[in-house]
Amino acid sequence: MQETLFQQGLDITLFGMGVVFTFLLLLVIGTGIMSRIIGRYFPEAKAATAPPFTGAGDKARLHAIIKAAIDQHRNNR
Repeated sequence: MQETLFQQGLDITLFGMGVVFTFLLLLVIGTGIMSRIIGRYFPEAKAATAPPFTGAGDKARLHAIIKAAIDQHRNNR
């Protein structure tokens, strides 16, 4: 009796892990396909991201933006 109970538990475990693995595999494949579709039909979405701050002027601009955000937050309190 212990052997059949153990075998049933092992079967259920392997079946459950197989279902989860299959679902995750389909999810990854579906996400990849959707990403390619968006990249192909809406290429401006990728170009809309801002470049990172690099120069000294950019750092001064970033500092001013952060300072303005902090001032706005303090004024809203």
